[in-house]
Amino acid sequence: SIQQYPGAELIDEMHLAIVPILFGSGERLFEHLDGEPEGYECDELVSSPTVVHVRLSRRWRDPTTGH
Repeated sequence: SIQQYPGAELIDEMHLAIVPILFGSGERLFEHLDGEPEGYECDELVSSPTVVHVRLSRRWRDPTTGH
């Protein structure tokens, strides 16, 4: 599933368009991450009454320190 890719550090940047429309039960994108994609930071957040755009990018780690 798509949920495996952020945890495996296979996605460098995500642009999410969130629209408040309910289609069935749905699936939470970051359910297994306690609601927050670990290792990513929010670069941009733009909202309107009908949509929210979020741009997340992966924080790069220093291979020598692991941070």
